[in-house]
Amino acid sequence: QVQLIESGGGLVQAGDSLRLSCAASVRTFRNYAMAWFRQAPGKEREFVAAITNNNRRNYGDSVKGRFATARDNAKNTVYLQMNNLKPEDTAIYYCASRLINNDWSPIESWWSDWGLGTQVTVST
Repeated sequence: QVQLIESGGGLVQAGDSLRLSCAASVRTFRNYAMAWFRQAPGKEREFVAAITNNNRRNYGDSVKGRFATARDNAKNTVYLQMNNLKPEDTAIYYCASRLINNDWSPIESWWSDWGLGTQVTVST
């Protein structure tokens, strides 16, 4: 089982930027697809972004053009750069992983391991 630890959340103002990190405790991190999901109060968990083991990236419609994900295999870490943040981006952000080659999914149940999440709050 992969342990995932998110960090970088906080309270920011609308229009600000924030970068989240997710560190994975696995030796073969380069073979994993990674993803970001978020869950706002009273809402279902929502797909945000994914990056495959060969760096193919995909984004949810609500964050396209504002968020970007990247990975550093040497550091076993995936990042989520969030720009032009809006109050509706307020949520707990979760990191997820799956050991698989060149594949991804926006479906929550497809992913194998999850972090505990980091809170992002965007004020007006």
